[in-house]
Amino acid sequence: MPSNLSAGLEPSTTSLWSPIVLIFVPILTWIVYQRFFHPLAKIPGPFFASLTRLWITKHSWDGDMNTTIISLHKKYGPLVRTGPNELSISDITAIKTIYGAGTQFRKSDWYSVWQGHRKFDLFAERDEKIHGQQRRLVSRAYSMEALKDLEPHVNTAVSTFLSKMSSLKSSTIDMGKWTQLFAFDIIGEITFSQSFGFMEAGADDGSFQAIETALKSAAWIGQVPWLYWLHDSLAPYIGTHLGIAARHGSLRATAAREVSARQTRGSDRNDILSKLLATHTEHPQAFDAQALTSMATSNIFAGSDTTAISTRAIIYHLLKNPSRKARLVAELDAARAAGALSSPVSLAEADRLPYLQAVMYEALRLHPAVGMALPRVSPTSGATIAGRFVPAGTVVGANPWVIHRDAGVFGDDVEAFRPERWVEKAAAESEGGGKGGYGDMQRFFFAFGSGARMCLGRNISWMEMSKLIPTLFMHYDLELEEPEKEWETNCWWFVMQKGLHVRLQERTPVS
Repeated sequence: MPSNLSAGLEPSTTSLWSPIVLIFVPILTWIVYQRFFHPLAKIPGPFFASLTRLWITKHSWDGDMNTTIISLHKKYGPLVRTGPNELSISDITAIKTIYGAGTQFRKSDWYSVWQGHRKFDLFAERDEKIHGQQRRLVSRAYSMEALKDLEPHVNTAVSTFLSKMSSLKSSTIDMGKWTQLFAFDIIGEITFSQSFGFMEAGADDGSFQAIETALKSAAWIGQVPWLYWLHDSLAPYIGTHLGIAARHGSLRATAAREVSARQTRGSDRNDILSKLLATHTEHPQAFDAQALTSMATSNIFAGSDTTAISTRAIIYHLLKNPSRKARLVAELDAARAAGALSSPVSLAEADRLPYLQAVMYEALRLHPAVGMALPRVSPTSGATIAGRFVPAGTVVGANPWVIHRDAGVFGDDVEAFRPERWVEKAAAESEGGGKGGYGDMQRFFFAFGSGARMCLGRNISWMEMSKLIPTLFMHYDLELEEPEKEWETNCWWFVMQKGLHVRLQERTPVS
């Protein structure tokens, strides 16, 4: 009797255990392999990051990757495992290896989400040879010499900004919003020879939200690009439900409309579009109409946000540090009294103001626009990074927020806003100072990327900030509405800020 009962239970027990074994044995095998036998198993990092990309995807969704990764490097050292096959790097000696000229590290599949179906995309193109060819076609349009021709039209935007500030003086304003309105109008002026009119209206047309939505979407789905491409293949049947589609859809449509309008009305300015049109005429196959629209879209998408973020950072840190603001204002007043400063301040005049330059570098050091790693794929031969061999196919990347906090380069007080570090090290270098001087700080200044992939629009951004910041502080005394309150930030590729509410009081510049 017992024997028959036992025999009768065996099939049921077997059928119960079979699915459990089928599910949990592969999972357990995966965990054991990732933790003990994977080539990256000995590199420390969060437990779940070593097992699944959900860890890095979650932080990309949450918008805290810039601060999270700083903490991880403090805890684990120069190499941190942030994915089953991904590493974050803080060792500055690896920067040249990964990002320098002639590097064999290509951009990772994270960028495929940004590129979509574009054939011409300087930011996202992963083939270094193609990128080099494309960059050579358009680089002259973004050179500092080319942009200097457009400085009078930037002056127009600065004057409009000052006029708006005058109408808002003695009140509390959202300076964060106004810096973005300004930056967007500048893109219109120098790209299409016509402002978007956002400052005059005191509001945008919905583009800001479209850009923010696209950024947040791309930040997380870029960590699982297969999901993006699955969605893309199903889009004809299920519709489009990802914010990144705005970069390829509505924002591109806006750019195409502006290109068409600019061609219709014509312009006597030698704006960026005129140079791109000339390239199109000279190289119609290599730089076709779609490529031209892609470049115009990139100007609109990235040009406004990066400059607005950087401008906010400069203003915020100055207002949080009144003694540094006072030193900048004193430099501006002295230059104005000596007849060396006009209004709006010219780019050449700004370049001759050492403390202003130090303030700009320091603010962008503490708050670079990009707050996530710039991921690259280790070449077929692999590479040695921070004393460890990294096998072929490993995704590696350095985060500007981490690199800018290297005490060996920038000093022990890396969390402090101290523009003087740039002035002191520049002076020491001119007197024969060696390693660890101003040159190293410049070399590892990562706000605009590094090497051949350095941001093409950096000259535009630097010109805007060089003109707006000194002109604004020359004419107005700014104070934070709540000096003790910290602003809010979200890292969705760009580290965007909210809460820059300031009070304006007009001041009489020294004449």
